[in-house]
Amino acid sequence: MNNATWEFEKKLNYEFKDKSLLEMALTHSSYHYVIKENKALHNNERLEFLGDAFLDAIISEELYARLPDVEEGTLTKMRAKIVCEETLAVCGAKIEVGNFLKLGRGEEKSGGRRRESIIADAVEAIIGAMFLDGGYDCAKKFVLSLFGQAVEEALSGKLHTDYKSEMQERVQGSSQKPLKYRVTGTTGPDHDKVFYVDLFLGDEVIGRGRGKSKKEAERNAAKEALERSDKFVF
Repeated sequence: MNNATWEFEKKLNYEFKDKSLLEMALTHSSYHYVIKENKALHNNERLEFLGDAFLDAIISEELYARLPDVEEGTLTKMRAKIVCEETLAVCGAKIEVGNFLKLGRGEEKSGGRRRESIIADAVEAIIGAMFLDGGYDCAKKFVLSLFGQAVEEALSGKLHTDYKSEMQERVQGSSQKPLKYRVTGTTGPDHDKVFYVDLFLGDEVIGRGRGKSKKEAERNAAKEALERSDKFVF
């Protein structure tokens, strides 16, 4: 066992019996040494698929048990906030998963270690790996520990809002104008780039945002538009 594996297992508070599962969970598809002819077998995409399913199941079970009088539609929306990419990335940052990823040179140079989508996928892959290594109860214990704060915030109504979805619902209910996000510029080197996005309703700019990824910038533009929604007509 190398020092990096041992250090990361301490952050997970779990020791893998099969270290190759953890190694695979941390290997992005861009990694330079992936064997091309069997690419899917040597990166974390299949584990991500498995972990995504178990994350949904574990959070669904927790919400079902704790909210016996809440109807299905509300439970579904609450779960979506907890298992969304933004929450996964926040949870991944808590265990510093980005520091332990195996990335290809291009992803490394372009800031892949901090990219929300890559971190979120790795967290799901780790959940899948933990299920295969230790079973459902082991994966559940890890998920509820890592996502505990997000669950509590969702239950209290304080978890982040999916601003883009809320903006889309607002527009669909009151306007015929199309909603469009447009990248207006970037700053910084490839490994630490900042994106700038304008949100258009028809031809009118209704929100502006910036972020370390296009998705983050779009989300912030939608948030600003919602905060300013009393100043324009849908």
